Amino acid sequence: MSETVEAIRTAVADRRFTQHVVVNVAKLVNMRKDPQLNESVHSCDIINIDGMGVVLGARFLGHAVPGRVAGVDLFHELLAMSSTNGFPVFLLGAKEDVLDQAVQKVQAQNPRLKIAGFHHGYFWDDEAAMVQTIRASGARLLFVAITSPKKENFINRWRDQLGVDFVMGVGGTFDVVAGKVKRAPQWMQNWGLEWLYRVIQEPGRMWKRYLTTNCSFAWLVCSQKLKQLFR
Repeated sequence: MSETVEAIRTAVADRRFTQHVVVNVAKLVNMRKDPQLNESVHSCDIINIDGMGVVLGARFLGHAVPGRVAGVDLFHELLAMSSTNGFPVFLLGAKEDVLDQAVQKVQAQNPRLKIAGFHHGYFWDDEAAMVQTIRASGARLLFVAITSPKKENFINRWRDQLGVDFVMGVGGTFDVVAGKVKRAPQWMQNWGLEWLYRVIQEPGRMWKRYLTTNCSFAWLVCSQKLKQLFR
């Protein structure tokens, strides 16, 4: 985590544009069948593993993965870093009421943080206008809380026109910050069971997504392990 934060701080201070993404089981599975998402992820300068399922799968295959960098934790670390360094930020995404609550919480937690602007995630009828708003705000860091693959593709499509030095997709982070969605207990995070906690909270919306992607990922990992054993 600290290595990622320092790399981003240095890049922003040097005005070097950096595109960041976190990957989890669902995103890796979807990248295999979505060429646009695959391109958007591979275009990023920094790629962190978010889901413990990916960490455990990589270790099972013999890769030395030190651990995860949870997107929501990195978001808070980067806000604190931005506050200390005087970097203005822009928050984009979520429903308007959720965003308003998240902005209030973020500002209360980081009184010195400069929030250059914020906007809900329903702007698809005029993306260019939204990009211009971000560019005119003077923000140095942009956080995009929109579902995948929309956020990755939006960022990659407009990266050269956003006018920021750093951009990161943060998914449902604003929902967590606003208190609408609770994070899983630490022991569930450590064992890669955050997906199960999400299903328990939102069964109607989440069960099919996690069932299909988790089963697909398990099959991919096991298939790769068999190839390693019998080659």
